[in-house]
Amino acid sequence: MIIDELYDRVEKTGNVCVGLDTDLEYIPKNIVKSCESAEDAVFEFNRNIIDSTFDVAACYKVQIAYYEALGIEGIRAYSRTLKYIRSRHAIVIADIKRGDIAKTAEMYARAHFNGDFESDFITLNPYMGFDTIEPYIPYIAGKNKGLFILIRTSNRGARDLQYVNTEKKRKLYEIVGEKINNLGKRYLGNCSYSSIGGVIGCTHQEEGAQLRSNLNTTFFLIPGYGAQGGKAEDISVYLKNGNGGVVNSSRGILLAYKNREMGEKNYGECAREACIKMREDIWKLR
Repeated sequence: MIIDELYDRVEKTGNVCVGLDTDLEYIPKNIVKSCESAEDAVFEFNRNIIDSTFDVAACYKVQIAYYEALGIEGIRAYSRTLKYIRSRHAIVIADIKRGDIAKTAEMYARAHFNGDFESDFITLNPYMGFDTIEPYIPYIAGKNKGLFILIRTSNRGARDLQYVNTEKKRKLYEIVGEKINNLGKRYLGNCSYSSIGGVIGCTHQEEGAQLRSNLNTTFFLIPGYGAQGGKAEDISVYLKNGNGGVVNSSRGILLAYKNREMGEKNYGECAREACIKMREDIWKLR
């Protein structure tokens, strides 16, 4: 199962998930000038980041919004990036956060688990209800795909809805997490985690240990590290024996070259060093 592949990658290479949230403004000017189009510039930058970090990252997360913002050229760069990651036999998460019902969800599943936009995992938003998840299940059961479903996110506004107390004096995100954990038990890998994972932001550490205990078979995608304020100390409570989750960093890796003189010429090397430092910081607290 795909979750076993991801678990094994974490064991071998660490917890780092490289976020390819690639804005044109992030790309060194010499790369942009040397390319004929925005599509080529974005893909060339991504390709070099991937090649430079392949052996020190567990997976890659590609946020589709950055590519949609560039129009047709961006979508082509998105597709090329996904295909390149998979051609390297690396694991890719398409961060699309879809959340719709019936036939619409079925079309999203077909679009992002097949063809030009095929990925290994996709992110979903369950807050319209769990019937929005159902059309994706056949891909998990039969086609070695996986999901990361939003449970409790890292943004400040998470408290607007996710922390609302229910009639049973439990927060809404706790109910959502429990439902995801129960659903995921039908799709457990040999690693004892499910191919139905959850998105858990690391910037609210106070309830982290309880979440890890309650959602004992749910593998976590953990945003919030680095630019959003999360630290390695915040991450450790969401892992079990150093595994059970991948930690996303985007700007901290993509823009690492800006912290070094003449870094534009070696942006891939700078990204690699940032991955290794992040990995080591997390590993120290296992």
